[in-house]
Amino acid sequence: MSQRRAVVSVIGKDQVGIIAKVTTILADEKVNVLDISQTILQDFFTMMMIVDVTNYENLEDLQLKLTELGDPLGLTINLQLEEIFQAMHRV
Repeated sequence: MSQRRAVVSVIGKDQVGIIAKVTTILADEKVNVLDISQTILQDFFTMMMIVDVTNYENLEDLQLKLTELGDPLGLTINLQLEEIFQAMHRV
């Protein structure tokens, strides 16, 4: 079985603990982070992660957990399968 990967993007106002909170949810769900990039532009935090969702059946459940984390913090957190992300951002 080939590896199934997804892109997690996090955008919002910078605050302490964003990376820890997002990666805690992923770890609790047994989703491995393969690559991570984060930056702060002025007061805005942006993070992109490539995660392994090979053994994760229902991505909607994971998206819901990430949304429930992000909404009260004013963060937009999106999860997309890598192939969908690439197709949407093809130039």
